[in-house]
Amino acid sequence: MSDSGRSQKAVLVVATLTAFMMPFMMSALNLALPAIQKDFGLDAMLLNWVVSAYILAAAVSLVPSGKLADIYGRKKIFILGVLFFFLASLFVVFAKAVWWLIFWRVVQGVGGGMVMSTGMAMITSVFPLHERGKAIGLNVAAVYTGLSVGPVAGGFLTATFGWRSIFLVTVPLGVLAFFLSKKMIREDWAEARGESFDLVGSLLLGAAFVCFMYGLSLMPTWQGTVIVLFGILFLILFVRQELRTAFPVFEVRLFRDNRVFAFSGLAALINYGATSAVSFLLSLYLQYILGLGPQNAGLILLWQPVIMALLSPLAGRLSDRIEPRIIASCGMGLTALGLLQLVFLQQDTGKGFVVLALIFLGLGFALFSSPNMNAIMSSVEKRYYGVASGAVGSMRLSGNMLSMAVALVVFALFLGPDGITPQHYPSLLKAITTCFGLFALLCLVGIFFSFSRGDLRQKIKL
Repeated sequence: MSDSGRSQKAVLVVATLTAFMMPFMMSALNLALPAIQKDFGLDAMLLNWVVSAYILAAAVSLVPSGKLADIYGRKKIFILGVLFFFLASLFVVFAKAVWWLIFWRVVQGVGGGMVMSTGMAMITSVFPLHERGKAIGLNVAAVYTGLSVGPVAGGFLTATFGWRSIFLVTVPLGVLAFFLSKKMIREDWAEARGESFDLVGSLLLGAAFVCFMYGLSLMPTWQGTVIVLFGILFLILFVRQELRTAFPVFEVRLFRDNRVFAFSGLAALINYGATSAVSFLLSLYLQYILGLGPQNAGLILLWQPVIMALLSPLAGRLSDRIEPRIIASCGMGLTALGLLQLVFLQQDTGKGFVVLALIFLGLGFALFSSPNMNAIMSSVEKRYYGVASGAVGSMRLSGNMLSMAVALVVFALFLGPDGITPQHYPSLLKAITTCFGLFALLCLVGIFFSFSRGDLRQKIKL
């Protein structure tokens, strides 16, 4: 095997392992939320923060990590992120109070952001354009395999060993990824070496994310509105900083000058914003409304990620031959159909109805994700690979934040500060179906951006 072939294999193995590990933990954790609520006596809002703390920390760290990787080396930042992730997983196991749990989830999110911003950038660095879609498809399939195994494993581990075991089982995976990265990946990539790091821009972007997430969690109060407005102010200041500095942490001109990148990024934001809370909402629906145990709920939730894992490599290969916007737009349409179906959930809805909706969602997301990622990474120059990977990861996690924020606001309107108790189940059901209705409308908007992005191959020829 040539040096190039060995490098491709090493990067794909390590990136695929970490691509499996993180969504595995996130999807497994969804099945443990009722157990965590019972253990710490949490209300619905604080329980949501157990999930959202990781998402927020990862979103804040993604773009700065991508830029640091372009400057100092993608391998270095990747390995450091893996270290943060598995050490935080270990400390979560010993958390005695919910605030310690949330703190280590933040550390875990920082590590996850570092890994996500560099893993895809390393794949793009070693695979040529005509093979890139296939490699990205395999990486995305690993993500969905983690999502597939997570609910089943999460339900089993929670029922058998308790919710802390979910974090414990990720520790050996993290250790394995750490040592494989150090041993197998011999190259490093730093096309922006010598540039300075934009600390001011990083802090402004982080402040914007924090204000948006925290402010939305307080909506519809006036305090929440004020904090969201501060988030908008920080975002405006961030854009101004990036346009003025010589070496921005994120090249915002890509959104102005690169239509394929801009519209693909917006499509990703909308798609993740419309789908990220699905497992969270259905986990609550299946366990509270239908009265299923965590293992049975996990088996039902398994349908969506299994379909994703099976079809993502095929969708990636298709995007090497067919214009990505066509495949991705069809995927967005199928996702909207699946979300629309979930609007009609009732207290006595059959499990088959839920499974059918999850199949539509799995088909849609598989057809959208790999081609859309291929379009984003292939539309920028090599020196922007880390930034682009961080940006698409930031879009994904911003979508996650948006999705969870919508759930937070809707839950606040229907449930208020009350816990999830049997007398509040009708309100919980209304909150869940309202969320799915809003997500379906959001997905319909996403079809426009996905289809209107322009042709990737025409851009590359130009």
